[in-house]
Amino acid sequence: MRELIVIGGGAAGLSAAISAYDKGIHDILIIERENELGGILNQCIHNGFGLHTFKEELTGPEFASRFIEGVKERNIAYILGAMVISLSPHSVTYVSSAGLVTENSKAIILAAGCRERPRGALNIPGFRPAGIFSAGTAQKLVNIDGYKVGKRVVILGSGDIGLIMARRLTLEGAKVLAVAEIMPYSGGLKRNIVQCLEDYSIPLYLSHTVIDIRGKHRVEGVTIAQVDNSRKPIPGTEIDFECDTLLLSVGLLPENELSDKAGILLSPVTNGPIVDDTLATSVDGIFAAGNVLHVHDLVDYVAEEAAVAGENAAAYILGGPHSCEWVSVKAGHGVRYTVPQKIEKNASAVTIRFRVSGVFKDAEIRLVSGGKEIKRVKRRILAPGEMEKITVNQDGFHEDLEVEVVE
Repeated sequence: MRELIVIGGGAAGLSAAISAYDKGIHDILIIERENELGGILNQCIHNGFGLHTFKEELTGPEFASRFIEGVKERNIAYILGAMVISLSPHSVTYVSSAGLVTENSKAIILAAGCRERPRGALNIPGFRPAGIFSAGTAQKLVNIDGYKVGKRVVILGSGDIGLIMARRLTLEGAKVLAVAEIMPYSGGLKRNIVQCLEDYSIPLYLSHTVIDIRGKHRVEGVTIAQVDNSRKPIPGTEIDFECDTLLLSVGLLPENELSDKAGILLSPVTNGPIVDDTLATSVDGIFAAGNVLHVHDLVDYVAEEAAVAGENAAAYILGGPHSCEWVSVKAGHGVRYTVPQKIEKNASAVTIRFRVSGVFKDAEIRLVSGGKEIKRVKRRILAPGEMEKITVNQDGFHEDLEVEVVE
């Protein structure tokens, strides 16, 4: 029986493994389905990574290489080209070139990342011609495989990958005609809106969505329209674009199939596991961190969170489960969700990560316990595209916590 198995060899998995190793757990196996460690970072050749973790600006592959070197220096075992197909308490089954393998383990860390929401979830009318890509697929085709995906491009959704690909395709010689976003605010970081759209004069149409795709064999054009408060297209607001490519950047979903099959309780908001302050899931011995838990905006936060999971998994392996009392963490006014969803009463200091439900200006984040305010933090602006966090100390709460936003 192994001490620890980490599912996923991206930023979260690598950081969690290193953290657990440094806490005394040396029998570790990382299982990665791709043929290289690093995960999605390998195709993110733009810079902007590492400012929090390494205090310098790195590209995605450079950021990943720092953690890969750390894994190799510690001689942490890993297997590539292996797909985990089932998960149960203290047991992982995967398929690789060696065939079907089942490994037992004292603890497991889920770090499998997330996937893109497909076109089928959007109910866009029209044919299914060539030239429709998810933004992440287009990123791989351009950055890894060296293909040019199109010449005249419209992007639906203003998530960070879509914004970054608007700039990337422009630099490759394509004409990005527009980015349409169904919400009245962008889903990406402010810096990406400025650096990827405004710097290249690419228009952003807020409260707009694609209502038609033309072309049978290849995309010939798309029509976007403004939407009302119910996200229904408004007649008379249609705008036609002649294009050969449509990129979809319409959200990311945690890879939760393994979690679901293992009986782990999932959050209906994040679609990832419900965890406590140690990042332990509802199933004994299984922890979760990174985008498999909830979608992050910065990989630095992924690595930071995963290091906490690795440290706590090590403590679990060395000391075993322990009984304790919990307080719930709830999302109050203006907050979509919180992670973790519960905190041990004896916890010393806990970082609560959350996203807001709308754009708030000159706002305050309030932390309330038992009807009593225990912390208040001012923010000039809060937006759904940027994850927020607040730290609470043990002496500040004895009853359930609520995070809320007040303008």
